[in-house]
Amino acid sequence: MDIALFDLDHTLIPFDSGSAFTRYLASLGALPPEFEPQYLEYCRRYAQGTVDMVQMHRFTVGALAGHDPAILARWLREFRDVIARSIPAASQQLVDRHRAAGQVCALVTATTRFVAEPFGAALGLADVLATEPERDAHGRYTGEIVGHACFREHKLTHVQAWLARRGIAWSDLGRSWFYSDSINDLPLLQAVSDPVAVDPDARLRVHAEQQGWPVMSLRA
Repeated sequence: MDIALFDLDHTLIPFDSGSAFTRYLASLGALPPEFEPQYLEYCRRYAQGTVDMVQMHRFTVGALAGHDPAILARWLREFRDVIARSIPAASQQLVDRHRAAGQVCALVTATTRFVAEPFGAALGLADVLATEPERDAHGRYTGEIVGHACFREHKLTHVQAWLARRGIAWSDLGRSWFYSDSINDLPLLQAVSDPVAVDPDARLRVHAEQQGWPVMSLRA
């Protein structure tokens, strides 16, 4: 089996999905105005590779704990309609080419699942590997993470678990692609047969050029 894996933020989309959802909730009055600048500070630290993903998740998802799950689900459905128009044509074409070639495709992102899934649906990616948010007995998000965040070396762990659920070992794969912009994704990029740097950050660009990896843009 051949697989094609895709990072989300700044790879298939030219922005941060969490920021987009934050702005959407703020427009509804569901988050206080000071929330977005604090979230953007976490994003800056993520880009630097210094973020504590557990702390970031507690801050971002924990802020939603006070909202009724049914209302949050409605907001997420509406958010999907909003973001469907933001998918670059080149990104959709890339995903479609891999699907047409018979590769099994998946979105692999550090973004929390309930934000990532609308993007996966818009892209036609049924398999979404993401950070799993914990819910309490009433279905409200607690801010905690189930298992490991889908981040750095644990992106590879999530992919291996996804394959195992299909009864497939990594050694059984034929070709495997992973498209990413971030140096944080180096463990999974190094594990696949065909790593591709997409609009990469400065450190990933240097590494990709040193390794002779393809470097491409989906922004043109």
